[in-house]
Amino acid sequence: MQTVDVARALGAGRVVLGAALLAAPSLVGRPWLGDVAATPGGRVALRALGARDALLGGIVLHLAGRPPAGGRALQAAAVADAVDFAATLAARRRLPPLGSAGVMALAGGAALAGLVAGRALQ
Repeated sequence: MQTVDVARALGAGRVVLGAALLAAPSLVGRPWLGDVAATPGGRVALRALGARDALLGGIVLHLAGRPPAGGRALQAAAVADAVDFAATLAARRRLPPLGSAGVMALAGGAALAGLVAGRALQ
């Protein structure tokens, strides 16, 4: 798989996750956050996260084949993933164990892949 394909896969995954969070924040967010995902505040935060992810993913998709901008966009998205990982890690004792472990695996993997692929695209 070419590096640009990795970038496009990460961007597309981010768009899909963002759209899902926008459309069904309680359903998508409950495994990660628990019952708070169904509260008005939880839905607002999850929709805002969904908008962020959809936008970042769209930018990565748009720029993936255009170095060095594509690499920088992918690295910026990776920073967001690293923050998601760190925030979940910090709160993991108060989050559903399986969901938080899944989010940490997904966010940590995406952060690492995004940083490495982003560097290669520059």
